[in-house]
Amino acid sequence: MSFSDEHFMREAMKEAEKAKAKNEVPIGAIVVLKDEIVGRGHNLRETTQNAVTHAEMIAIQEACQRVGSWRLEEAVLYVTLEPCPMCSGAIILSRINKVVYGAVDPKAGCAGTLMNLLQDSRFNHQCELVSGVLERECSYMLSAFFKEIRVRKKQERKAVLDKNI
Repeated sequence: MSFSDEHFMREAMKEAEKAKAKNEVPIGAIVVLKDEIVGRGHNLRETTQNAVTHAEMIAIQEACQRVGSWRLEEAVLYVTLEPCPMCSGAIILSRINKVVYGAVDPKAGCAGTLMNLLQDSRFNHQCELVSGVLERECSYMLSAFFKEIRVRKKQERKAVLDKNI
């Protein structure tokens, strides 16, 4: 039985929800091999105070451990936000076959927005690329998170001002 890209993107979105529950930027990723999820990850950068703990990096690392190889040649990575340069590099180096992402990242996207590292013929590996899967839902998850932060910070500033009056 073969699952759809939407099915697996919903699994990546579940990972993003885990990040949100930890006050992390809600980004989630999964690695799928032969219709089986072999790696899961969600952003943990704030929790770990480690710049490399992006959802994709964690999912790739888990998949490599589970498969017993650094080569994920037949794997598909699903991620709720377009991969950044670091994650794109890890995708290329792990030989992932296909990347499916939801929302574009206008500030760091390296799978078509700012540049396309995943399909650059100068590298020894390129990926099939599918963008915009459940894009509206993935984008909303991120924009709602950042809106919530802005509202909270505004309330905190107001409380400080009110206290000082």
